[in-house]
Amino acid sequence: MRRDGGGRRGSGNYSNPCLTMHQPWASLLVYGIKRIEGRSWTAPIRGCLWIHAASKVPEEDTIKAMEDFYREIYAANGITDIKFPEHYPVSRLLGCVDVVGCVRCDELASWEAVPEGVRLEGQTDFCWLCEQPKKLLVPFEMRGYQRVYNLEKKIYEAAVRGLVSVEGPMPVKFPLPDPQDPFSLKPGSISEEFSENEASGVEKSESLSAAIAGARAAATQFNKKD
Repeated sequence: MRRDGGGRRGSGNYSNPCLTMHQPWASLLVYGIKRIEGRSWTAPIRGCLWIHAASKVPEEDTIKAMEDFYREIYAANGITDIKFPEHYPVSRLLGCVDVVGCVRCDELASWEAVPEGVRLEGQTDFCWLCEQPKKLLVPFEMRGYQRVYNLEKKIYEAAVRGLVSVEGPMPVKFPLPDPQDPFSLKPGSISEEFSENEASGVEKSESLSAAIAGARAAATQFNKKD
């Protein structure tokens, strides 16, 4: 993949921002199962983010590891009935989510204002907080690019007409420190809510720890094969 000249990362010049992701992570996000998108860099946008699935076909072991991971973290909130996608299409525009904030992994892990399962999702340096998933009734083929880029106008105009809202297993509403400022939920913005002495992660069972380890291994091995 190469970067689209329509929008440079971090420039703020985004009209219809899109992110290309590997499967199964892309579909899990659009289906509202995944609520945190982990990155090594902060989210440069707020609002609608289109999700595109990269061309690499995921291995069955990778899909199983990630589905097991989400079964375990939803079980932390008593949810056991999760409808996973039947298929994980590649090289397709899948839908969109609303990015409402971005916090550090350690902040998310100690943020008691959100459910335990959400706090367990953070496994990378920065956590993009996602709400309001929508999927395309018919995902359509397009090429992807690196980082956040702008959708071509004709693709956006076709896609926006085919969206339907998705009800995930446990939708979450992330509270903004300043409702008038869409960028107020950023790294460091919620750390004042708890001191280091008060900060405590969710207790992990043996099965949960194993699922987290499996998810990390899947992501690591998948990236190594790029």
